[in-house]
Amino acid sequence: MIAILLAAGYATRLYPLTINTPKSLLPLGKQLIIDYIIDDIDKLKDISKIYIVTNSRFADQFSSWATDSDRNGKAPIKVIDDGTTDNDNRRGAIGDIVFTLKSEGIDDDIAVFAGDNIFTYSLEGMYDFFREKNAPTLIAINVPDIEQRRKLAIAEIAEDGRILHMEEKPAEPRTEWGIYAAYFYGRDILPLFDRYIEEGNSPDAPGNFPSWLYRQMPVYAYRGRGECIDIGTPDNYAATCKEYENK
Repeated sequence: MIAILLAAGYATRLYPLTINTPKSLLPLGKQLIIDYIIDDIDKLKDISKIYIVTNSRFADQFSSWATDSDRNGKAPIKVIDDGTTDNDNRRGAIGDIVFTLKSEGIDDDIAVFAGDNIFTYSLEGMYDFFREKNAPTLIAINVPDIEQRRKLAIAEIAEDGRILHMEEKPAEPRTEWGIYAAYFYGRDILPLFDRYIEEGNSPDAPGNFPSWLYRQMPVYAYRGRGECIDIGTPDNYAATCKEYENK
């Protein structure tokens, strides 16, 4: 299995913190944001390689971080520069997945993650669920706050985990299950990314692809116990830093 971290955004809502530093490489407690994500990915026994897809502005910083990382006995990390320079020419998250699949000739199961979301649910549990279902698998987190749910993809989920309905940023959320940016896809799904783009669908938010995919075939959600933190504003970042300062 190949892991792909999406880190090509410019995090403009976090300016000035992210003018010269990508959000993923901001410090959080005793580590960087990306370190927490990599630590969890490293727990997955079948990961053979980790790709970090970023933009031309930040590629060198990610390469320096990867060079300094201790990967002894762990899956190697490769940084991919998607060739973009700002929000005006960015490829979008799904566009970056397609770019990485094609440029690296990937023909394997993949795990896709936002490169800046901190999570506390069991990634190993989600992976085991994916293997059990042998179908595309998303992470679902219970989100009691309706205002927060209005900012997420919200899913209606059957007892066995199959997605019955999924909607991006609904004004009136149908359930409390928020879908965050962590996905497992089998290698048989990879050609469908091309079909998705060819049909004229949006290459932006990564949740748009599974929102389309569940109408084509069974897609499942693993109900994670824990939380997922998307650091979006300077105030939110400061609060998260305070929470993590002793971890």
